[in-house]
Amino acid sequence: MKIITPLALVAALLASTVTHADINVGVTVSATGPAASLGIPEKNTIALMPKMIAGQKINYIVLDDASDTTGAVSNARKLITESKVDIILGSTTTPNSLAMIDVVAEAQTPMISMAASARIVEPQDAKKRWVFKTPQNDIMMSLAIAEHMANHGIKTVAFIGFADAYGEGWFQEFSKAAALKKLKIVGSERYARTDTSVTGQVLKTISAKPDAVLIAGSGTPAALPQKALKERGYTGKVYQTHGVANADFLRVGGKDVEGTFLPAGPVLVVDQLPAGNPLKKSAAAYVTAYEAVHGKNSVSTFGAHAWDAGLLMAAAIPQALKKARPGTVEFRIALRDALEQVKELAGAHGIFTMSSTDHLGLDQRARVMVKIENGAWKYQP
Repeated sequence: MKIITPLALVAALLASTVTHADINVGVTVSATGPAASLGIPEKNTIALMPKMIAGQKINYIVLDDASDTTGAVSNARKLITESKVDIILGSTTTPNSLAMIDVVAEAQTPMISMAASARIVEPQDAKKRWVFKTPQNDIMMSLAIAEHMANHGIKTVAFIGFADAYGEGWFQEFSKAAALKKLKIVGSERYARTDTSVTGQVLKTISAKPDAVLIAGSGTPAALPQKALKERGYTGKVYQTHGVANADFLRVGGKDVEGTFLPAGPVLVVDQLPAGNPLKKSAAAYVTAYEAVHGKNSVSTFGAHAWDAGLLMAAAIPQALKKARPGTVEFRIALRDALEQVKELAGAHGIFTMSSTDHLGLDQRARVMVKIENGAWKYQP
């Protein structure tokens, strides 16, 4: 009979711990507040993520930051210090995600943001090396808008955006895209996400007589300037960003947003994509999973950003497990390193190929142009 020594027993127990230790995933989303129409589908999507990956149990600790930067920072600290998370998914908005960077970098905890601004991951430095994101960059979508404008005879554009990092980031990137396409920006206005009136900004915009207006907002607050433009009789073309690609924007905007153009991830119009589109299968997988729980036409691109964050995490975990045990700084470092090594991962929004200098990893396959037509999204070939 084989005798198990105390030393061998300890070794066996340690090996068992390595094999079966839980992986804790911290999540902070804006499930309430001005960005709730973005955060709710993200929260719903977290519930669809796998509970086991590579033989390890996955625990999701989900907190609401109420669309507030202070709340996002507080949640990040709580998830790291109290829940001992191995990775953080979130937050929903650009300001919240930017505010969290110092916290995750100090704790050496990888973070996958579901917010759009390139500033979240660029330029790569000692802090941002811990941060990844899934939404398309502003410049990628700005170029799509500028190209569409130029192709449709637009010469002058006015800009109305959020008075925060989202709006400023969009103005900077769209200005570059507009210059490339020889579009003249004839006005630039800002408003807060919580504003209830933008009359002054809209009057100034209309007085500039632009051929088109680009509204750089997200969620339902982005409908406010467009409704005001309609009320004041503006007849030019209106463009929005991919920050409005959900059903709540259509509901709030109603007839006032008919004819709007915007860039979006392929998942928004997956049924309308050509059969040969490389995202059709992977995007449809998310749509099927989400609609099975929440009903037909319930999908938004924001939930899909969370889905892609989950796919990236699931791809990285098996590699990290080869190097360290969950719950340790070594595992968090290994997880960060593994995220940088993800190649050709097909998600709901695009094909992800990460590197040490690119913590988004998407190319032009991650965007399509869409028009709001009869209260629905219409793919523009």
